[in-house]
Amino acid sequence: MISSPHAPHARAVGSIGEIMHKVMLALVPATLFSFWTFGWPAFWLWLVTMLSAAGWEAVCIKLAGKNVATKLRDESALLTGWLLALSLPPWAPWWIGVVGSFIAIVLAKQVFGGLGQNPFNPAMVARVALLISFPVPMTQWVQALPLSPASVGFWQGLQITFGGLPVVDGVASASVLGGIKTELARIGHLPGLDGLFTAWQSGIGLRAGSLGESSALLILLGGLWLMRHHIIGWRTPVGMLAGVAVPAVFFWLLDSAHYASPLVHLLSGGLWLGAFFIATDPVSSPTTRTGQLIYGIGCGALTYIIRTWGGYPEGVAFAVLLMNAITPLLGRVTTPRIYGRTRDGNPLEVKP
Repeated sequence: MISSPHAPHARAVGSIGEIMHKVMLALVPATLFSFWTFGWPAFWLWLVTMLSAAGWEAVCIKLAGKNVATKLRDESALLTGWLLALSLPPWAPWWIGVVGSFIAIVLAKQVFGGLGQNPFNPAMVARVALLISFPVPMTQWVQALPLSPASVGFWQGLQITFGGLPVVDGVASASVLGGIKTELARIGHLPGLDGLFTAWQSGIGLRAGSLGESSALLILLGGLWLMRHHIIGWRTPVGMLAGVAVPAVFFWLLDSAHYASPLVHLLSGGLWLGAFFIATDPVSSPTTRTGQLIYGIGCGALTYIIRTWGGYPEGVAFAVLLMNAITPLLGRVTTPRIYGRTRDGNPLEVKP
């Protein structure tokens, strides 16, 4: 192989299947931690969502008259199901995973032509559709109960996921962002958050939330590993985190009685999963460096706006989808102009 230190350079990061493998490998630590934190129901929901995503993908491929085994080998459906599962309440019933994977694979991916053709992130389309259509099961959170006497066993976990066993009051809990939204609506200002938020618990994941909110630290480590292997760049994640942090600092300094602190916004919800694993989807995000930075900042700013003034406590999914919608525009306005041509690629007019 010929190697040259001079431009142009092209770095291959592997086949689609290899990329999917690396992304899923980066998700393993945070996923295992969520199983330990939320117990067997979280595992069963994750498994059902992944398998049903692969199943819906196989059905679509078969209907299209293509080879199922060959097309499933890229494992993109498994990754979509995995990311969707991480955005769901850990004790949600099995049908949430099945319906969600149908929306993600069939309606948000295959309808547009399959892998590489979808304009919106499939997992986030499914999460938003589920949240709007089934608000009750999508907003039932449980306490983090690792090694607790209240932790559920194997058979009870099956009953919760597949048998419709309700979440009992003893383990039900509000998420940090949901609790803030509720208290602001109830008394008009933020009370003390001592019982609802501590930075270290939120950082390592010992709090109520979705599977993907389990551990910001482990999500960060997985994201850094992906950067090390050149699967994702730094601009979108850093831009998204900054897009949340900057307005959070400004409004908290302006009025801390009505606006949550930057730490609350940075360590709560699905921000870290969104920054490193959702917003960085190469299909629905910009490919130019400037576009990625603008896109990430937009995702973060919209997340903060929706959390603070919107109708839902969490805004990551909505923010990513809104920025997906303007990705083509960002691509056009940030693509470097080739010398002698316009941004559209047409030759410049030669003046006599």
